[in-house]
Amino acid sequence: MAVSGAGRLGDRSLFPDLAARAYLNHAGASPPSLPVLAAVRDYLAATARGGMEGHRAALQLSTRLRERAAELVGGAPADVALTPGLSSGVQAVAIEYPWRPGDRVVLFEGEFPANVTPWQQAAALHGLQPTMLPLAEWEDGSGLGLARLEETLRRGARLVAVSAVQFRTGYSMPLAEMAALCDRHGAELFVDAIQACGAVPIDAPALGIDYLATGAHKWLMGIHGAGFLWVKPGRAEALRPWLAGWLAHEDPVGFLTRGPGHLRYDRPIRREAAALEGSSSSTSSQAALLASLELLLGLGVPAIRAHLGGWLDGAAAALAARGFEVLRSPDPARRSGFFSARPPPGVAATRLRDGLAARGVAVAIPDGLLRIAPHWPNAPAEVPVLAAALDEVLAERP
Repeated sequence: MAVSGAGRLGDRSLFPDLAARAYLNHAGASPPSLPVLAAVRDYLAATARGGMEGHRAALQLSTRLRERAAELVGGAPADVALTPGLSSGVQAVAIEYPWRPGDRVVLFEGEFPANVTPWQQAAALHGLQPTMLPLAEWEDGSGLGLARLEETLRRGARLVAVSAVQFRTGYSMPLAEMAALCDRHGAELFVDAIQACGAVPIDAPALGIDYLATGAHKWLMGIHGAGFLWVKPGRAEALRPWLAGWLAHEDPVGFLTRGPGHLRYDRPIRREAAALEGSSSSTSSQAALLASLELLLGLGVPAIRAHLGGWLDGAAAALAARGFEVLRSPDPARRSGFFSARPPPGVAATRLRDGLAARGVAVAIPDGLLRIAPHWPNAPAEVPVLAAALDEVLAERP
């Protein structure tokens, strides 16, 4: 049973089962909408009816999903690989990049581990030199971050791995400037976009990004088990397909459909982004992601960002008035779909999270900060709900 209907900014009618009065944890995981739930049910029902015939519909689904994913990041479908999530995309590039022993990979202190651990493992495997740079010099507005990055690139580096938006604070990194520095000094730029795609417009080719990976369950509002990797045209050919599965070959399925004599193991590995895909995936998760992308693209990510900007303006003012240190960039270009705030002295983040949850307000506390992360269904009328709940929690004796 398909569920139709476009989303409307500030309207949560497509989320009738959502229990929280104000769900402000989309940077952690988004609840699935009715169209997403219906897409999963429809796919499972098709396989229940037709078995393998139902699974063949997955080929059409994956084609459409690549098209919509490419549209989201400004690329072409041929440059998109469908993955089980962000980590798979990071791992594919980290392991299959054409490293040389002694190459330097530049990482950032304070990143979410999903964009650090795979590079550390690649360093151990390939004999690389990881270099960690501080994020504080970007987030404090001093401009020292770009200067330090350029100094590091002058000393030689093959690749810089960074998150488009930082998970602790919501700071949106200057990707175009970073990509220009990488290009100037012969390095490539890998972007973890899981805290950006769906809430922050990203045109990967225009920004000069070389690789971009993301997952479905946060701002893309799908479910766990799906994601995608975009690879700049020409970059896939240089990767070494150490993790290739059977579908990575040219003409991988002909032996299943054309009779005897077609089973071979010497077919070349395709030199395109799709060769980075695994040979088995959660098609129900891909169906969910396709449904959620249709919603997001219908609303328009620029419109979503503007909606969130107004919502967060009100929330930032409410928190500042209650003694929180709001960690939100004064530069609108460096803002994203969320921000974090440092609690007033003597107020534990765990107390805030639990007290707000008891009052129907869902938040997260990464590294002891209070993170406020709405999305397009959140209405401005929820800001007073957050403020009133905070007043009650702060008034309680610890």
